[in-house]
Amino acid sequence: MTSTIEYLGFRALAILVSRAPYRWVGAMGSLLGLAVMHLTGYRRAVTMDNLRRAFPDKEQRELDRIAHGAYRNYGRAILEMLWAGGQSADALRARIHPRNIGVLREALAGGHGTILMSAHFGSWEFLLTGLKLHIPEPFVAIAQRQRNERIDAMIDERRRRFGVTTVPMGPSVREVLRALGDGKVIIILGDQSGPRESVFIPFFGRPSATHRGAAAFALRAQAPIVLVLLMRREDGDYDAVFERIPTAGLTGDREAQIVELTARHTAVLERYIRERPDHWLWMHKRWKHTPEYEARMNGAAVHAELP
Repeated sequence: MTSTIEYLGFRALAILVSRAPYRWVGAMGSLLGLAVMHLTGYRRAVTMDNLRRAFPDKEQRELDRIAHGAYRNYGRAILEMLWAGGQSADALRARIHPRNIGVLREALAGGHGTILMSAHFGSWEFLLTGLKLHIPEPFVAIAQRQRNERIDAMIDERRRRFGVTTVPMGPSVREVLRALGDGKVIIILGDQSGPRESVFIPFFGRPSATHRGAAAFALRAQAPIVLVLLMRREDGDYDAVFERIPTAGLTGDREAQIVELTARHTAVLERYIRERPDHWLWMHKRWKHTPEYEARMNGAAVHAELP
């Protein structure tokens, strides 16, 4: 019953937002994000802790400004995804402006497909729909499934509308390698925390469990990795920025190369987040598998049990 109510509410919101002017969607999304921050307090403590540790030299006023921007961006990303589901190809294409798409075209010219890395930065769902309309090559997105199956199916339908094929995270290795062999573009959002068995890569000065899949696929298929992020412009549209991850000079066995290549694409992402920190999803528990974090959480649990 609860899942049905969630789905009907989500669908009603999607219909309402899809009919609104694009400029209104941005304004409503910003208000939604601020409401989430101030009225619900959703992961506000996590956000501020992440920001203090990432930017130890910044004053509290600046950290608060970044946090407010991140929540506004979160709200906008949600409503822009819903808005995009009801728009034409021309309407979506007009909102995305590839700044240096030649980087991706050069990578694809190698004939081994391309891993297009991105992150929960800017309007990440917009990326899957709007960017595809500028690129003729087939897209395959590795997507995390939503808990509510009907909402997940609705989101997946919107991703597929303009030719983006999706495969679930997890048991999709053969499908990904086959797609790269066919010269396709694989899209991966690689910025969330990986499991404990992931490689630990420095990210904002702290060891962070990081998914190894992008580097492993790249090395096995001899496919380049290109980072793409959407940068919001003053008019509300987005510039798509591409940067190829260097692979020269990788040494050691395959595991060492995976670690090094993962460190390289993580470092490039960190550089962009430092440039536009309000664009990133700071409320995510990105460092939850560090020994320090788990010790703190275990300590909090112990204290909670004391009389």
